[in-house]
Amino acid sequence: MTRFGMIVLAATVGLAGCATTTPIALDPSGRPLPQRYDISAADSGAIVLRMQDGVNAVRQAAGAQPVALNAQLNAAAATHSRDMSVQNRPWHFGSDGSSPLDRVRRVGYAGTLLGENISETYETEVETLAAWMADPATRGVVLDPQAREMGFAWFQEPNGKIWWTLLTGY
Repeated sequence: MTRFGMIVLAATVGLAGCATTTPIALDPSGRPLPQRYDISAADSGAIVLRMQDGVNAVRQAAGAQPVALNAQLNAAAATHSRDMSVQNRPWHFGSDGSSPLDRVRRVGYAGTLLGENISETYETEVETLAAWMADPATRGVVLDPQAREMGFAWFQEPNGKIWWTLLTGY
């Protein structure tokens, strides 16, 4: 290596040690504040598959059969995620008074609906699944031993807020 190359290498290593990192913003309790998670169109398929993989991993650990994605349940989940955004509240009823059962019937789902999990957050799909697993009621939807199919979708607002919906059925 030439003398000039050694000087450049030494300077690069020296300057790298001077780099600053952005501190993590904390809430009053000391927990990190949520980071904005932007979902691009290119990420859509990967997000659905990561959620399915995560759901199936926790189901396997609990001794439950894996679930397959169902296009009709995905459609019902997408409709509800967008509708929760319009209503600006996470709840299981649509702006027209529809229940989860009504919504899966509208999309032609011929199976039996078992449950629906919803979330309003800025977190990733993996963090959302972890939050659902921490709550006994939403954990039960994910781990229901009768489930053979799932639908999953979201709607992201321009401000970054994400409305997540997961449906299970058989």
